[in-house]
Amino acid sequence: MTGVETDGVAEHRASSVYLEQARELLAGHPVVDGHNDLPWALREHVRYDLDRLDIAHDLTGRLHTDIARLRRGGVGAQFWSVYVQSDQAGDDAVSATLEQIDVVARLLERYPDDLARALTADDMERARREGRIASLMGAEGGHSINNSLATLRAFHTLGVRYMTLTHNDNIAWADSATDEPGVGGLSAFGREVVREMNRIGMLVDLSHVAATTMRDALDATDAPVIFSHSSARAVCDHPRNIPDDVLERLPANGGVAMVTFVPKFVLPAAVAWTVAADENMRAHGLHHLDTTPEGMAVHRAFEEAHPRPRATVATVADHLDHMREAAGVDHIGIGGDYDGTAFTPAGLEDVSGYPNLIAELLARKWSRPDLAKLTWGNAVRVLGAAEDVARGLQTERGPSRATLTELDGGTSF
Repeated sequence: MTGVETDGVAEHRASSVYLEQARELLAGHPVVDGHNDLPWALREHVRYDLDRLDIAHDLTGRLHTDIARLRRGGVGAQFWSVYVQSDQAGDDAVSATLEQIDVVARLLERYPDDLARALTADDMERARREGRIASLMGAEGGHSINNSLATLRAFHTLGVRYMTLTHNDNIAWADSATDEPGVGGLSAFGREVVREMNRIGMLVDLSHVAATTMRDALDATDAPVIFSHSSARAVCDHPRNIPDDVLERLPANGGVAMVTFVPKFVLPAAVAWTVAADENMRAHGLHHLDTTPEGMAVHRAFEEAHPRPRATVATVADHLDHMREAAGVDHIGIGGDYDGTAFTPAGLEDVSGYPNLIAELLARKWSRPDLAKLTWGNAVRVLGAAEDVARGLQTERGPSRATLTELDGGTSF
């Protein structure tokens, strides 16, 4: 024995040390994750039968999320997405969103020792002190309110704390990143939606929207915005990601961009592969976002015939390095999009993987204070700031009664 480590042994030992340090950091500054689609997965897999998919049990291989893996991942707060597909419209979209809100309420009732209802930044801090996972909700897509500001306010009353202005398709008052230009960003009614969200204290979420919509929303808002699950367009040129000029506006706005893990949004080589995989799903009569056992069987068969480019923890860290440089460390966070994507990066296979990302950032010499902002501090601050803006605006104006027809001259859809 020479006592000299090989490079491989030294690297393994260093990575083990970083992982231990990551877990220690997360014990005090847990992850606030901006976006998890567990409610939709429960709808699609078991039609909300919580006995058939009990997250108190190990659901590895069936879902990305269960309580034990949230705990292992160091998750201290979760925005549960109350998403409905953007091809649902009108009252059907409203009803489906209410069903999503209902299942989150049932999860909170069923697992009170682990999940705590949170409506405010103070609630998030209280849950952290209690050792429970603060549970908030975000509606994914303005189609959910059916062009009704009263419906928007009702969702807020029920606990929804952000709304993504669009999903994958345009709506009457806002353009999506993955659709053809419609109104050119936000319409007059779209700007009124932003104003009303500011007034009630609901965060404006700019993931999924066109860059024109991002810029219009930043022009219209009085409160910080978030990107609940988006990455950097300069690192992976996908329309779902955030251009640098928008990232550079976040310090003045006070908002937070939360990096996502979806391979096609973080790895350039995965973009073309995913387009082909999505076409294959549609050829089998399935929605391209289908993650049911039937859908995953089709995905796996395609992947076997056409090997998938693999994103890794380092791929995601590259985005965070760039986002920190463009926006500043006070304006970045994490939004994994678990149970809303068929594929995840190596090392971030499910919600237990966050320590691997923090370990990678420690290896890149991120400081502990900066990591504490990334995981916990920034997201809590931005919700608190939105609450402060709302308190001020509520002394100046009451609920908006504006309609789409009145402001845009269109008709409801």
